[in-house]
Amino acid sequence: MIQQLVLDLLPAPAPTLRNFIAGDNEEMLDALRQCGPGRAMYLWGAPASGRTHLLRASGGAPRGRYFLAPQDAPAIRTLALDDALDVRLVAVDDAHLLDEAGQAALFTLYNRWRELATTGRAFALLVSGRQAPLATPLREDLRTRLGWDLVFRLQPLSDEDRARALHTQSSERGLKLSPEVINWMLTHYDRDMSRLGALLDALDHYSVQTHRAITVPLLKDLLASTRERASNPS
Repeated sequence: MIQQLVLDLLPAPAPTLRNFIAGDNEEMLDALRQCGPGRAMYLWGAPASGRTHLLRASGGAPRGRYFLAPQDAPAIRTLALDDALDVRLVAVDDAHLLDEAGQAALFTLYNRWRELATTGRAFALLVSGRQAPLATPLREDLRTRLGWDLVFRLQPLSDEDRARALHTQSSERGLKLSPEVINWMLTHYDRDMSRLGALLDALDHYSVQTHRAITVPLLKDLLASTRERASNPS
């Protein structure tokens, strides 16, 4: 519980394609950048593999829409049936969680995407799930549609990828992060890169505030202070 409160007090920065750590997913990221109206892409992978980061970043762009399953199923259906539909990209996250009504809504959206794909009202369709298309627990005709165009499996980041990312992000901030600090962050904190980036921002501010160099003891002091605020809110 305290760990979650700490994470809530150190919110992750807004997701963008630029701050996504690609690791072995460079080919996928390049394809996503080029995924224009009339194209579709299905991304799948384990939790914390970056699916939500990519869909939120894409759906948050101008004329983009982001939907999270299963709660946004009614909105997906409304959009799919909109005669005046005017979007450039639609992102549907966690499709594997859709119930029967939600699956029908996504099925309708895929059909609308195909209907408009070669017209001036075409839009890109980006969908994510936890499993490969044919292994996803959805109705058969929808599973087939998941594989209509591009399909990519998101490869998890290695510890080396995460360490390089933290080193790069700290250098961009003008910070000197020792291997000991990076190793402590990777072994004792949340392994999601957006959360690690948020911790790095907080560590930067705390270092300036306390006039102390960034060390493992400073990092522990920051987290202890955050836990205390979480346990004793004003």
